[in-house]
Amino acid sequence: MWLILDLLAIAACGGAGALLAWLVVSTLGWSGVGGVIAAVVTGMLAATLLWIGGVALLRAVGLLK
Repeated sequence: MWLILDLLAIAACGGAGALLAWLVVSTLGWSGVGGVIAAVVTGMLAATLLWIGGVALLRAVGLLK
């Protein structure tokens, strides 16, 4: 069961990171290779921060040890 929840959490954080990256890059009007690199870095950073925040929240609530 935990494996399924982990996979769903990874998909959710990755999707949210990708959406944020797309919004940032399209708002700035960047395209081409520079836009792709900025989107990748932004998306990975956002997904990682969301994962860390989720784990910290679940540990604070007591659902994870």
